[in-house]
Amino acid sequence: MKIYTRLAVTAVISSLLFACEKNEDAIASVDNKQISQVTFDAFLALKNIDKKNTKQVEAYLSQYLDREAMAMAIEKSNFLSAEKVEAEINEFKKEMLISRYFEQFLKEKVSNTAIRNYYAANAEKFESKKAHVAHILIRTNKNMSEVERKAKYTKAHEAYSKLKSGEDFSKIVDEFSEDTISAKKSGELGWINEGAIDPVFSKTVFNQLSVDEISAPFQSSFGFHIVKLLAAPAVIKKPLNKVKGDIRFQLRKKVKDEEIKRLMSSVKVTQS
Repeated sequence: MKIYTRLAVTAVISSLLFACEKNEDAIASVDNKQISQVTFDAFLALKNIDKKNTKQVEAYLSQYLDREAMAMAIEKSNFLSAEKVEAEINEFKKEMLISRYFEQFLKEKVSNTAIRNYYAANAEKFESKKAHVAHILIRTNKNMSEVERKAKYTKAHEAYSKLKSGEDFSKIVDEFSEDTISAKKSGELGWINEGAIDPVFSKTVFNQLSVDEISAPFQSSFGFHIVKLLAAPAVIKKPLNKVKGDIRFQLRKKVKDEEIKRLMSSVKVTQS
């Protein structure tokens, strides 16, 4: 729908760029509604349009005025409920204000510098004590009879006796271990975090063994273990690039919660 001719639009653009002596702010009107320079400039900024590109500005002004006219015509027709339209516009406004505000606010407050500072100031949160271990597992479960459990215990001690007599750990793993996954790797569990497995297992590994020492059989919730400490426990810090996303999430939540509280305290809400 073209209400304005190209000539008319060109005249409007000229007034936009070079200003009009009579009314510098008004650049057009739709059914006596003044369209101001400020309003149209805000629209151009929203669309990321360069005001120096006169052809683009002209095209967007034509579209802008057409849509203003169409909306005004529909509004005057009373075909749609004015109350519902107003309610929807109000809800959209609130949603837009909140989302745009926090998008910009969090971008400024939770910067890469803020993330690096948090990482440096809270080093202990990103450190963990790890040990490199291998084990032999003779599985038990809560439904076993006492006879079955004793048989498993005897099997574990048989494996331990062979290790004490000097047999190779890998060989005993192949012969006895019922942990099929670690058995394929000579019983290796890799580097485990302190407290990440069973408490008894963790205490044995981190507090009772020296490097290359083999534990006597002990029971955990998984069964009877014989553990070999392959490397001494060490404190390992996760690199920043591995935890950056988690830190950003935590900081954004904290900052947003605090800002919501501050904003809400600045407005008085009463309910009749």
